[in-house]
Amino acid sequence: MPRLFVTPLSKLPNFDPRRVPVAGVDAHLPAVPEQRLTGAALQQRFADPPGWTPEVTLEKKFTDRQPAHAAVLVPLVMHDSGPSVLLTERTTHLSTHSGQVAFPGGKVDESDADAVAAALREAHEEVGLDSRYVSVLGTLPVYVTGTAFIVTPVVALVTPGFRLQLNPGEVADAFEVPLAFLMNPAHHHRHAFEWEGVRREWFSMPYEDGVTQRFIWGATAGMLRNFYRFLAA
Repeated sequence: MPRLFVTPLSKLPNFDPRRVPVAGVDAHLPAVPEQRLTGAALQQRFADPPGWTPEVTLEKKFTDRQPAHAAVLVPLVMHDSGPSVLLTERTTHLSTHSGQVAFPGGKVDESDADAVAAALREAHEEVGLDSRYVSVLGTLPVYVTGTAFIVTPVVALVTPGFRLQLNPGEVADAFEVPLAFLMNPAHHHRHAFEWEGVRREWFSMPYEDGVTQRFIWGATAGMLRNFYRFLAA
């Protein structure tokens, strides 16, 4: 995300979310059936969406700065073995959400036609994802972060064969997580923590890729949780 709005570090949470105990795991909820995760099924779901309610849309704020509209791309890479979600790890020097796992995305510019255009542009700028490989399915409900970003998640199918080129100023790494893993609530951990007198709650979805544990939490996990609700409805 462009760093146009800088929040003083003293106002940002200084806790390590990895060290906050797990308050619960939603293993009692059913996983999204694999047949709903195919390209055709995903296209049909967005073309004829069910009645459903997003679970997480507004984080408790910890900054009084001016809100900014943003968009992220939720890229579903359609491998023969099953779809995966392309995610990034943000560099540690950024003013907001530094070092966190995130979708490619950023602030909507005046030159962007809409949130979809912004998400595609940002994905290209951050990781070099060429829009020729991307087929947009639709959007999920707006998600407002505690850092005052009003985020529109843009979900898209991505054809394999693309080559990524990471922007070292914003992205430290890019990786993929199987969509089936993320759409199984047995992997959805709940956390609660009090910071400056305010109780904050969030999801995490830790993923071990065999070499590195990817700690997916906060806004990214919240939007994925909404995607789960959308596909499970």
